[in-house]
Amino acid sequence: MKIFEDRLKGGHPNSLGNTIEIVEEVLAENELFNELFNCYFSNDEIVRLRVSNAMKRICKEKKTILIPYIDRFLTEIAKIDQASTQWTLSQLFGMLEKDMTDKQIEQAKKIMKNNLENHNDWIVLNQTMDTLTKWSKKDTELGEWIVPHLERLTSDERKSVSGRARKMLDKIQG
Repeated sequence: MKIFEDRLKGGHPNSLGNTIEIVEEVLAENELFNELFNCYFSNDEIVRLRVSNAMKRICKEKKTILIPYIDRFLTEIAKIDQASTQWTLSQLFGMLEKDMTDKQIEQAKKIMKNNLENHNDWIVLNQTMDTLTKWSKKDTELGEWIVPHLERLTSDERKSVSGRARKMLDKIQG
């Protein structure tokens, strides 16, 4: 973990730091991915935030690297109580859906449903609404489950959350 962890530390929490450089290294040498993945277990929340950002970038470029780790995302990473980790999981699940087994999809739904019911971070809510709404098009039970949650979120005081909830309701009901 030391190869990347030290390089992901420091600086402004909202900056990418060395994330892009590390992503390029992992894309060039795929065997480095495990080292980066293990940085999710850093005690430094900025490191974990940047790892999440790196995961999305790697998934967009070469998702085959992440596929063997899906079970670990569903079990180990889903337990990390950090908003950036949870919103990234929703994004990754959306990108990896076609590569997931039915059991993995069910586990991902459970994680995201829990986040939609219990999380308060606006990005977690928005990303989770996006993925679950897309998935509800093929899953009527999920569609029935999500509607009351979207209706509740249309009253959220944050415009991005309430607006997204209305948009997702329109997609489901339209």
